[in-house]
Amino acid sequence: MRTFNSDATTTEAAVATDTVALRRSVAAGAVGVFVHWFDWAAYAYLAGTVATVFFPAENSTTGLLAVFGVFAVSFGIRPIGALVFGPLGDRIGRKRTLSLVIFMMSGATLAIGLLPGYASIGIAAPVLLVVLRLIQGFAAGGEFGSAASFLAEMAPRRRRGFGVSWLEVGSLLGFLAGSFVFLLLSTGLDDDQLTAWGWRIPFLVSAPLGVIGFIIRNKIEDTPEYRALEAGGSVPRSPARELLRRHKRQLLQAAGLMAAMHVPFYAVLTYLVTYETDHLGHSAGSAALLSTVISLLGLVLVPLFGLLSDRVGRKPVFVGATAALLVVSTPAFLLMRTGLAGTWIAGLLLGVILAAILGTYAVWSAEAFPTRTRQSGLSIAYNLTAALFAGTVPYLMTVLISATGSTLVPGPYLMVFAVGGLVAALTLRETAGSTLLHPEDVSEEAAAPETR
Repeated sequence: MRTFNSDATTTEAAVATDTVALRRSVAAGAVGVFVHWFDWAAYAYLAGTVATVFFPAENSTTGLLAVFGVFAVSFGIRPIGALVFGPLGDRIGRKRTLSLVIFMMSGATLAIGLLPGYASIGIAAPVLLVVLRLIQGFAAGGEFGSAASFLAEMAPRRRRGFGVSWLEVGSLLGFLAGSFVFLLLSTGLDDDQLTAWGWRIPFLVSAPLGVIGFIIRNKIEDTPEYRALEAGGSVPRSPARELLRRHKRQLLQAAGLMAAMHVPFYAVLTYLVTYETDHLGHSAGSAALLSTVISLLGLVLVPLFGLLSDRVGRKPVFVGATAALLVVSTPAFLLMRTGLAGTWIAGLLLGVILAAILGTYAVWSAEAFPTRTRQSGLSIAYNLTAALFAGTVPYLMTVLISATGSTLVPGPYLMVFAVGGLVAALTLRETAGSTLLHPEDVSEEAAAPETR
């Protein structure tokens, strides 16, 4: 009996240790994603005000286009950031790149909040805005790969899907927080106050959040897997070259999973608001409310789908979600034509499918790569697909609907990426519960940390 009690006590202590470690790693990994998406939402919602502050007032449309152009440029530079920070993290560790990218992002965001407008310093204002957004985009190119690698390698093996899924919870929370702050500003301030100083508040608020994130990340240890590479003398000298030489297949598979995430994410959570107001005749308030409800639903469902993938496997959850997206996409946009109730039913259904994809794509992609090139593979696949497919969703939808005259275009467009995700998923092996240290990573002696 004494032995039983001892074993039970040991098991409970191990579970408690795992839980504490998981919470600490989730906080360190997700905080940067939260800060990034908070800034993204704030900038997007305040685009009109930013145009007034930083660009000449003679033509408001030109100013707004310039603001969105700056927004697009920050997306375009992300792959360059991925090519720098991905290999850097495989060479010097996850912890250092996590700290570096949040420091750069938060510093640039704070500088934007303090930047004088066009009326004060003339053409220097928009030039400096472009430079700061480039710094933000460059740093953001290293955020996902660093955070996803860190979370995958820090989470207990049996709960890895659940642990990594909190990366997307951080992004949804950041998006919602940015939207909420904008709501407070737009209802609490008049136009003159918002233009004079109110627009600066979200950028200034995100700075202390970044400082907190930097402190959290600076105090954590690097992952057991990366420390195993160091102990075995297996840290790669040229991880990007090794990735492209040995792991092109995994890179393409991860890109397929990520493209199948990016397109529905932007279609459902951002473009759908415009679609409802421009093509369905719904009010902006109703459209924004649906987007908020879908995001809140995701906060609950994403970690549950991550947990489900730990129980039944990555493949059943992801294949089921992309198959559902393939079948449901066009009927969903047909249903939206029937009225507001149909729009809500279709939007919530697409939101559930999106949550299943968000809960599994990152952990499955992380498990596909060896530790030696994991951060490089995740960073490059994520940011290339984001640059090619994510930011272009609203533009392409507008062009295609105009060219075809059909408001059903988003349905078939989503189906294309659902097929791509299905192909990638069906060619990937099941990895739930697998070791993250692949045979090529380290010697057998150095692989000991993976036994946890």
